[in-house]
Amino acid sequence: VQLQACGGGLVQAGGSLRLSCAASGRTFSSYGMGWFRQAPGKEREFVARINWSGGNTYYADSVKGRFTISRDNAKNTVYLQMNSLKPEDTAVYYCAAVMGRESTYVYEYDYWGQGTQVTVSS
Repeated sequence: VQLQACGGGLVQAGGSLRLSCAASGRTFSSYGMGWFRQAPGKEREFVARINWSGGNTYYADSVKGRFTISRDNAKNTVYLQMNSLKPEDTAVYYCAAVMGRESTYVYEYDYWGQGTQVTVSS
């Protein structure tokens, strides 16, 4: 599986962005998907995850109520809608895929996208 993330950019605090992650291959619906982020000088951290059907989602406390993860298996794409953005959300955002389940742990994911920069100005 190859993952291509896009949709990042520069936005003011309180604004919104929608990230997309397109996957290659015909087995996309077999994968749980996750979004992670990494700020300069910090470790990569979990943001949100979604199961194969889209019926089960889970969020980091820091983004709960502001971010929404979703997926369209017909389009082989997972999304991250980010609202009420804060300067502390500034990071490179990565999508990732894990076969057959979902996870909040970086080390359990099998495939990673290249990352897209999100910068939130105050």
